Amino acid sequence: MSKMNLTRRGVLQTGAVAGAGLALPTYLSAASHAGFTNAPTGGTVTLGFNVPQSGPYADEGADELRAYELAVEHLNGEGDGGLLNTFSSKALKGNGILGKKVEYVTGDTQTKSDAARASARSMIEKDGAIMVTGGSSSGVAVAVQALCQEAGVIFMAGLTHSNDTTGKDKKANGFRHFFNSYMTGAALAPVLANNYGTDRKAYHLTADYNWGYTTEEAVRTSTEAMGWETVGTVLTPLTQTDFSSYITPVLQSDADVLVLNHYGGNMVNSLTNAVQFGLRDRIANGKNFEIVVPLYSRLMAKGAGANVKGIFGSTNWHWSLTDEGSKQFVQSFGTKYGFPPSQAAHTCYVQALLYADAVERAGSFNPCAVGEALKDFEFDGMGNGPTLYRGEDHQCFKDVLVVKGKENPTSEFDLLEIVEVTPVSQVTYDASIFGGDLGTCNPGA
Repeated sequence: MSKMNLTRRGVLQTGAVAGAGLALPTYLSAASHAGFTNAPTGGTVTLGFNVPQSGPYADEGADELRAYELAVEHLNGEGDGGLLNTFSSKALKGNGILGKKVEYVTGDTQTKSDAARASARSMIEKDGAIMVTGGSSSGVAVAVQALCQEAGVIFMAGLTHSNDTTGKDKKANGFRHFFNSYMTGAALAPVLANNYGTDRKAYHLTADYNWGYTTEEAVRTSTEAMGWETVGTVLTPLTQTDFSSYITPVLQSDADVLVLNHYGGNMVNSLTNAVQFGLRDRIANGKNFEIVVPLYSRLMAKGAGANVKGIFGSTNWHWSLTDEGSKQFVQSFGTKYGFPPSQAAHTCYVQALLYADAVERAGSFNPCAVGEALKDFEFDGMGNGPTLYRGEDHQCFKDVLVVKGKENPTSEFDLLEIVEVTPVSQVTYDASIFGGDLGTCNPGA
């Protein structure tokens, strides 16, 4: 590691900011970053929350918006402070960001890339948003991230799981806290082997966009490496609501595992159809037929009901975790809304705080200063254990949870159980394997 990175980590972990008696590197000096897009001039700063308020991922979008509103409260010193109480960095004081009260605007991505870009552009050009965050689709994330790079603002990705976001389509102005498809495959495959054996024949139904492609590839590669055979792969439209016509060919194949590379309402509908067609009661190749859902969420489990019982998948975070950060977030969110947060809510809340914290530590809203503050930043107390924001690709690295649907849930929220916490070392990869060029930060104006 370079001396610069070591110095940066030391500064960031202490939460030191300009004027605190510690000399910051030139690239973190506010004086060196005078002109940039939407530089705040008054007593407020505007953030843009761009979430799916309609479309197949609307449930996730609603929970993301709840989390963002909670984050704004905490940043402005309202409520119980939330994760400001447990976050290892102590730069945030509950007095806004650099003393400016946080305001926000919202938009509806509709889970469509064009709509998401239009919404983000309006936030930046008309509302003066200095940072855009949100989304529950990797297609949306890649599109909005590229727009933010062009416009000269920071993009803090919300729920986006495709390798592409911090892989071939990564951008210097974009940052992701959520885990990715590669990590799901690396974490999930050993658990599937232990529970279902290594002699299996898998059939994949896959959402027809970049998240589906990379998730299918990750799960297929990982399971084939342990001995599974892939006997079918079929793409399904993101707008599909009835998957009956896709289930019939599965019954006619020699598969004994169905992998649903679907998310949100798509997963709820495809799993429901699969159960209605009797797949969970089926015997194939002398084995019980199994279904796998690579990327899970509490909201999806709630939508699918009893159909999720015993089905394995992975998740970025779950409200049942008992670390101090998770308990604090569940308490804060639950007190405000009356139910536990989803992983979508968690990652979006964390991203909002991480952005604000980086601004405080940088002593500047300039996206280049903020980006430098996020690169190679190590932190804890946010619900995922020790986490690194890797500078090479702006991807967070942390432990990954493997979960399954609970057989005997105790409430409408107690639907998933954590079966394994996969250590970060098992899901870490070389940044070069997915290609792409991070490029350089664009401050805009």
